[in-house]
Amino acid sequence: MPRWSQILASVYDVPVADRNVKPITELMTIASQNAANVSETEAGAAEGEGRGGRFRIWDLHTSLHCSIIGTCLTQGELRRLLRRLKVEGADTAGDHDLHMLGVLLASRPKEGAKLLQKMLDHRHRLAINRFAKAKDEAEVTALWDAGMKDGDIPGAYWALLTHPLSSNQLTRRVFGDVHMLSHLVGATNRADIRRLRELQEQNAALSQRVDVIQRRLRDDVSERDRTIQRLNELLAQKTAEEKRLTARANDAGNFLDVIRELERRLDDEITRRQAAEANLELMAAAYEDATRACNNAVGERDALCRELASVESQIDAVLQPDDEPSFGSIDLSGMTVLYVGGRAKQMPQLRALIERLNGSFRHHDGGMEDSTALLPGLASRADVAVFPVDCVSHNAVAMIKRLCDQFGKPYLPLRTSSVTSLLAALTDMGGEPHTLQ
Repeated sequence: MPRWSQILASVYDVPVADRNVKPITELMTIASQNAANVSETEAGAAEGEGRGGRFRIWDLHTSLHCSIIGTCLTQGELRRLLRRLKVEGADTAGDHDLHMLGVLLASRPKEGAKLLQKMLDHRHRLAINRFAKAKDEAEVTALWDAGMKDGDIPGAYWALLTHPLSSNQLTRRVFGDVHMLSHLVGATNRADIRRLRELQEQNAALSQRVDVIQRRLRDDVSERDRTIQRLNELLAQKTAEEKRLTARANDAGNFLDVIRELERRLDDEITRRQAAEANLELMAAAYEDATRACNNAVGERDALCRELASVESQIDAVLQPDDEPSFGSIDLSGMTVLYVGGRAKQMPQLRALIERLNGSFRHHDGGMEDSTALLPGLASRADVAVFPVDCVSHNAVAMIKRLCDQFGKPYLPLRTSSVTSLLAALTDMGGEPHTLQ
């Protein structure tokens, strides 16, 4: 008997004909009513009661299918599965349509859900084996909490939902954790993701320009080779003609006229060759400029990816209870951080971040309003100095570097004046996963 879990209804529970003609608000109402009509007598395994084997995806209530497809599979894996099943439109479907096809497939074992189950089990085999050792629901819960802390959300989520000891109460709690985590990640990383996508688009445009330049270079090289071949042929003709003219050396006047004509034609060919070589040099310079621009874009993209990974590594700390410290992976241990430059409206956020990490925050605006004469005293009392390279004067940067060298203090240049750049820099400086020495 299928395992039901009254958590949230899904719009995919509504018949296709109704979805095509009804507005979204009415569809959600219908879906909610469908979930409310599920009775406790239809439940498969009662709370706290085990069964002989793991649940399969079609044993789970359809309201769980959306979160399973979105969390436990990548879009690429889902598209490959649908291609293997020869689902019409799988090659051209957008991300949402692809997700919808996967959700609809999950409840149909005869139409491909068995292959979907096999792919999920193969992808998360390590997590399934780890959860299989649990002897009761408390151990299953502890494994889920460990997976949340370590960032192994997809594997732990699939292993728990299909575990025979998972009760409806535990399933509801885990579903809520994953649901809220998606909101938190989206709110935290929206700007960085948008910037990353912009960089990816710029990278694609630059790559396209590089391809065009490379094609032009190949054409120019081919034209140069043809010109060289032409010149060699002309040179061979001139050599033959010179031999013929040698036989007519007795006629000095005709000989000099032939020489002048040959020199004129040779000068014309040299001029055309020099023009071709100059054009080739211009194309080579343009190619080098495009390559540098592409490398700069790739470097900025990689820096954003590192900052994004650093922020995501702190998400598990945000999800801990209020009585436990946030950002548990970083502890400044009373260090004094001197922030030079930046934007005044961001200082309260940066101060709150440093103090939340058990540190002390000092700020100097780099000479806009604060006197630069204050910098030596601030640098001598600080343990580390940081400055955003996009919002600080050159004089302030040179002065703080010189002061840090004098006092033997480290300094960190930040890519931008954002909170994520400061957090990523402090994480990289820590070296250890839980302390910042």
